[in-house]
Amino acid sequence: MAYVVTSACVKCKYTDCVEVCPVDCFYEIDEMLVIHPDECIDCGICEPECPEEAIVEEADLPDAEQAMMQFNAEQAEKANGIWERKDPLPEADEWHGDTARKRAFLSNKYGIMFG
Repeated sequence: MAYVVTSACVKCKYTDCVEVCPVDCFYEIDEMLVIHPDECIDCGICEPECPEEAIVEEADLPDAEQAMMQFNAEQAEKANGIWERKDPLPEADEWHGDTARKRAFLSNKYGIMFG
């Protein structure tokens, strides 16, 4: 199993997780990070590093976030890898903790259906 970046990462894109990942399985899209499930070794080192608590083990993914497994896999195939820490997005504080807004953004842009 792999870890999954959930909708909590939207418009924040903290990269603390990237800095500790031993296998470089993180990829960057415009508004968030994703994890390539075939590259993740399920070590869990990244999970506690995320200030948004946006990284969850696949087995513990809430029902409402199940669509994020496929989203991570699809986006990782198209995105550029990220291996070094960067500054978060400028709007990170404004979007912090706004689950409904983050999910609405992903639904509108990518057609993701949240449970």
